[in-house]
Amino acid sequence: MESGLKSKKVYETVIDQIKDMIISGELKKGDRLPPERDLVDTLHVSRTSIREALRALQIIGLVECRQGGGNFIRESFEDNLIEPLSLMFVLQNSRNLELIELRKSIEVQMAALAAVKIGDDELGELEEMIRRMKSGPSEAESVRLDADFHYLIARSSGNKLMESILRAVSSLMDTFIKETREVLLVNPGNNEKLVKTHEDIVMALKSRDSSKAADAMERHLDFVAKNISR
Repeated sequence: MESGLKSKKVYETVIDQIKDMIISGELKKGDRLPPERDLVDTLHVSRTSIREALRALQIIGLVECRQGGGNFIRESFEDNLIEPLSLMFVLQNSRNLELIELRKSIEVQMAALAAVKIGDDELGELEEMIRRMKSGPSEAESVRLDADFHYLIARSSGNKLMESILRAVSSLMDTFIKETREVLLVNPGNNEKLVKTHEDIVMALKSRDSSKAADAMERHLDFVAKNISR
């Protein structure tokens, strides 16, 4: 029994040490971890403990094993967050309004950041999306445009962590956008209003005014929330 507890503590310590190497910048995304034998010598633990730690890091999505190439720090972690977040949303019987609240807590600040960081090319892309929204696209294309619009603003915010969080709930967001549009568009006039709230966001971003951009994003999400809660 003591041996089992000791083994667990050892591999958890190895995990902590590898995390510390990431935090310190010694290891970065995409970096190859040292070979197992080097980790054994550096961390002064058994190869069994190293392998247990690596398996645990693979399970949580921090490390990936490439055939014949060794172990690497993952380039992207969003995909590993999607499934647990989706399950949590379902198991907790979360409502769409709760997802809007989550989005507001992230996207309002994203819009504020994007107002001062967005480039002319990105603004041009957003304006093209608005043009396509107004052109009467199919509903499937409208859903894709809506999602891409928000992801582009997330990327333009320059905050990689916030963008990762938003993309981690992408599967929830895509389903949410499709379902909320179905409810919204029961009222024919709502499509024009929805496009207008998107257009207001772009105009605020073009003004380079963080406060206006944040307000425009909040009004957009409030409009959606108001109409799906009826």
